[in-house]
Amino acid sequence: MALTVYNTLSRSKEAFVPGDPERVTMYVCGPTVYSFPHIGNARPAVVFDVLARLLRRRYRLVYARNITDVDDKINAAAAAAGCGIGEIASRYTDAYHQDMAALGVLPPDVEPAATAHIGDMLAMIGTLLGAGHAYAAEGHVLFRVKSFPGYGQLSRRGQRELLAGARVEVAPYKEDAGDFVLWKPSTSEQPGWDSPWGRGRPGWHIECSAMSARHLGETIDIHGGGNDLIFPHHENELAQSTCAHQGATFSRYWMHNGFLNVDHTKMSKSLGNVLLVRELLEQAPGEAVRLALLAAHYRQPLDWSGELLAQARRNLDRLYGSLRDVAGWEDDWSQTEPDATFMAALEDDLNTPRALAALFDLARDVNRSEDAAGRRQLAARLRASGEVLGLLGAHPEAWFTGASVTALSNADVERLLAARREARARRDFAAADRIRGELAAAGISIEDGPDGTRWRRSG
Repeated sequence: MALTVYNTLSRSKEAFVPGDPERVTMYVCGPTVYSFPHIGNARPAVVFDVLARLLRRRYRLVYARNITDVDDKINAAAAAAGCGIGEIASRYTDAYHQDMAALGVLPPDVEPAATAHIGDMLAMIGTLLGAGHAYAAEGHVLFRVKSFPGYGQLSRRGQRELLAGARVEVAPYKEDAGDFVLWKPSTSEQPGWDSPWGRGRPGWHIECSAMSARHLGETIDIHGGGNDLIFPHHENELAQSTCAHQGATFSRYWMHNGFLNVDHTKMSKSLGNVLLVRELLEQAPGEAVRLALLAAHYRQPLDWSGELLAQARRNLDRLYGSLRDVAGWEDDWSQTEPDATFMAALEDDLNTPRALAALFDLARDVNRSEDAAGRRQLAARLRASGEVLGLLGAHPEAWFTGASVTALSNADVERLLAARREARARRDFAAADRIRGELAAAGISIEDGPDGTRWRRSG
């Protein structure tokens, strides 16, 4: 079955046809690291982790998810803590990695940080200036929106809506109120870098355009993120990237996950209903949090509640219970294909509700089967299917006892280590790092030494 995805640009489901089947590229906007991640931050991380797992079954994927480590919110957090922005960014980047790993999110192939790509941003800004798509004014460099006739095509907003939605500063140095900042001046107290336009720092939007081009190329296959990024962030990325690359398509497909509310209310600090991932991990295993995030279709709003999380845990009890009652599937699942109905649902624009329904049907078949060999095969298929969603990674007994035991057999670990050795031998370090991350997510610690790679189970 062909993989279909909903393209925000065309407002329709389309068959996924990559530009180069040998190198599929995906860029997803990652966190701005100034505080602990909340459950809203976790939704795109989990959604696009599932998409990455699905794509890797068909293609060689290069998945980039950035870290925004220069931002006015980071500046404010650093000032409040009495430290530099690097310390704040490092602290909360580590927290993000820890929390996402607890949710079973595998590391991306590339994780560029904005501060490591200032040179790329300056070069792109210079290109835009040279082509007349940008202009310098009073220490700022701004994108000239009227130079790009396609502006607004992603968000499909009129000019009045674009101005209102952008909440732009109507500054006297702007040619047009809708023009947005590529570079802005920094005071002596603010972080800054030398540039042809004076000491300053980048605007938010140019960061992702520059990092995407550096690591994935001028045209990428998929650009992802939350609905809240469609405008202005992704609209501005599309405009500046297209103009910087002489009209080349920036992204073939744009994918956005829906908003997350808490008990039917928008999550906000003012309402005091912001749910941190680490707080939820004190209430339930990370896998239950992950399943709750996948309960609704990714494009639909998700209403978070205590009952949603409790139901996710009960559903995992049911799935793990089916595996626990069958012996012998552990050595077979990694060579078993996922369930066809389950895969058809996922390949239909990541329809996780239908995919989960197929998982529960499979669990029911496991429980009802009276043939030992057939039950073992069905259980292996259940485990293989769960893997695509990043579920059922614990040993069934460990799930019910809370022990830290992985369902990867010794043979599975050795197979992954052999694949990692092969990747390193051909200098495909991104693939090697991905395998290392997969092992880490399964509770396997590895250590490279002169005599080879040693491994152990954590916990």
